[in-house]
Amino acid sequence: MSLKYIKNVATLKLDVDKCIGCKLCSTVCPHNVIKIEDRKAKIVDKNRCIECGACMKNCPTGALWVRRGVG
Repeated sequence: MSLKYIKNVATLKLDVDKCIGCKLCSTVCPHNVIKIEDRKAKIVDKNRCIECGACMKNCPTGALWVRRGVG
């Protein structure tokens, strides 16, 4: 089952240039919103994001940003 929340409201943003491909974001994301492709993070489906902030909190370079609790 693919869970979706409120369409087109998630505030998740990714600065690919800052990403070092450490995989922490994809590891902590409870809904598999982020995957690593070609050693960089990629947002797979922004509408699955529940804006918990785990990716942002664990990103060592600040490549991810989300306004927690909006969506």
